[in-house]
Amino acid sequence: MTHQSPQQYFKLMLLTVVEQAFAAAGYQLEDRPVQWAGGQFRFSQPFDDGLYGFIEYQVLAYAEGAPSRFRVSLVRSDQPNAALPSDHPRYVRKTLAELVVADFGVAILPSPDYWWTYQNVTELGKALAEAGHLVVGYGMPYLSGDLEPPG
Repeated sequence: MTHQSPQQYFKLMLLTVVEQAFAAAGYQLEDRPVQWAGGQFRFSQPFDDGLYGFIEYQVLAYAEGAPSRFRVSLVRSDQPNAALPSDHPRYVRKTLAELVVADFGVAILPSPDYWWTYQNVTELGKALAEAGHLVVGYGMPYLSGDLEPPG
């Protein structure tokens, strides 16, 4: 049996929990093993208007005993790579927690700078499911332009 790195384990759990729903919405995990090894997992989708939507998971995996954590960022850009800068008027980069808590005013998370934490497979599954529901409910429609925060 081969030993999985914490990042490989996170990727496996991430795909188990969100891949079907993300794929149904047109998002695919980018094949970037170097970024995966560093704990970054990015789903992307091209939109009809020439823009791209990106959903990025950044995991900080810690040694046994300390809780690991991850956060989700959302990017809308005219660049096919989310890491490239953009001057496009509809460009946006923000965390999922910032969008939900600060922009939409939904206090489902403790703060706009929230990181989901986990110490075991059960906690990771629950955290990924919670974040995944928020991505589908807020993140995806926000990135596509179908849902705008009040104000």
